[in-house]
Amino acid sequence: MSRAVLSAGSNVGDPLAHLRSVVDGFAADLVAVSAVYATPPWGGVDQDDFLNITLVVEGEADAREWLDRGFELEHAARRTRDIRWGPRTLDVDVISVTDAAGVVVSDDPALTLPHPRAAERAFVLVPWLEIEPDATLWTPGGERRVDDLVDELDAAERDAVRVVDRLTGGMR
Repeated sequence: MSRAVLSAGSNVGDPLAHLRSVVDGFAADLVAVSAVYATPPWGGVDQDDFLNITLVVEGEADAREWLDRGFELEHAARRTRDIRWGPRTLDVDVISVTDAAGVVVSDDPALTLPHPRAAERAFVLVPWLEIEPDATLWTPGGERRVDDLVDELDAAERDAVRVVDRLTGGMR
């Protein structure tokens, strides 16, 4: 049994439909899903804004299985990996996983956990904070409260993350 925080984003095709596919794909394990947030692209590639959601899931999967399920959804959305931080139909990232032993920490290049840049990304932290106000994220400096990490972000980046839609009622 594990609990995972996932982040999904899309800015190609029908982004809302792609995000709905993630909610549907994890529906049996879904604990919470954030509203849909519009966010400026991250990483310096000229492209349309992204739509992003953060999900909390819980089930019999381990960290790699959560990632594999995300990859299956990306594949179904015809995701290509042509440009780093470029436009995409769907991106599903595993942000953090906890299991019976605690926070899963991994430096495996295929699945680095917790996500190495999550603490810097408003499009991950702001939606996460919406659905888990007391959330914490393990960082190389130790466990940190997500609300503190959000407060430390550049105000312009944080304020650019804005609610645009809601896919579900939030909690099951």
